[in-house]
Amino acid sequence: MDRDPSDEDSVTDLSFEAESPLAPPAELLERLPSYDWLLQGDRRQIFFPSLEAPGRLQDQRCWSWFLEHRVPVVTEEVAREALLSFVNSKCCYGSTAAGDLVIRELKQQALCRYRLETFSESRISEWTFQPFTNHSVDGPQKGTSPRLWDIKVQVPPMFQEDTRKFQVPHSSLVKECHKCHGRGRYKCSGCHGAGTVRCPSCSGAKRKAKSARRCQMCSGSGRRRCSTCSGRGNKTCATCKGEKKLLHFIQLVIAWKNNLFEFVSEHQLDCPGELLAKARGETLFKDENAMVYPIVDFPLRDISLASQRGIAEHSAALASRARVLQQRQTIELVPLTEVHYWYQGKTYVYYVYGTDHRVHVVDYPERCCCGCTIL
Repeated sequence: MDRDPSDEDSVTDLSFEAESPLAPPAELLERLPSYDWLLQGDRRQIFFPSLEAPGRLQDQRCWSWFLEHRVPVVTEEVAREALLSFVNSKCCYGSTAAGDLVIRELKQQALCRYRLETFSESRISEWTFQPFTNHSVDGPQKGTSPRLWDIKVQVPPMFQEDTRKFQVPHSSLVKECHKCHGRGRYKCSGCHGAGTVRCPSCSGAKRKAKSARRCQMCSGSGRRRCSTCSGRGNKTCATCKGEKKLLHFIQLVIAWKNNLFEFVSEHQLDCPGELLAKARGETLFKDENAMVYPIVDFPLRDISLASQRGIAEHSAALASRARVLQQRQTIELVPLTEVHYWYQGKTYVYYVYGTDHRVHVVDYPERCCCGCTIL
């Protein structure tokens, strides 16, 4: 393939470069008056406004209604129907035992589950770049870039996580591509700029081994056109996409996160805690505000302590890296029943938990082994 000699010379002096984009050196980017801190460390920094200190303490609530709250009672009929529904949902469980078992005892206990949600917003600024396509540049000459927390954005619905990226106004700079040094291309790694490679059929010998005939694949030249660059000897720069220049700008990355703290009160029944943490419950108390306060004097002391601990943990974890937008704390009542039953001369047990009467089976007597998981 014929090539322009001047083009070949320009390719020859290109040093070998990998294709993946690399960050530009720090000295390439000039300082912007309101963003000098961006060039410190790894050129990324989290900025947040100081949190306002809480005002008055939470008024002491009267929890007498909690003691009067009637816990839903699981009867033998409800317990049996819950087990039948569970068994019918499993391919390897027989329904005969669920229909014929004799319930001997129902042990019931109401658990309390405390949940604290803290919806926070964090802002990270960083230099980034994209190929420059000769469009207008919103640089420092058009004004001073606003501080990160002065940039107004649409906040997603409360307690719904999201991440968005924005270009900071007046932060754009146009620079020569640091990857290809403004050439828009780099030397091909397959042929090292030659445009051809050794023929794979004859290994460059121009004819097959032990044969007087010339190699048909390379027509006796011993070289083949490079498939990596199609014989050009160079490839378009993957960083600037051949544009030769890059538009550098400060990118604002906003992350909205719902931080969760959960606690389930102690119980004497042997049902796995991970099931109770996910069980459906009845809401006894709900408090939502920009900042909630610890629950005090709740009849179950461990719930009051969990509230204090959860709020303290979230405050300590978020104070240095995010702004709290909203908090919500709830107390839910989760019913739990331990069912002891008799079937064919043996005693078994299962659990009915949650307001939707989910079932956890310990050792069901009528079960075949086909891979079902006991829940």
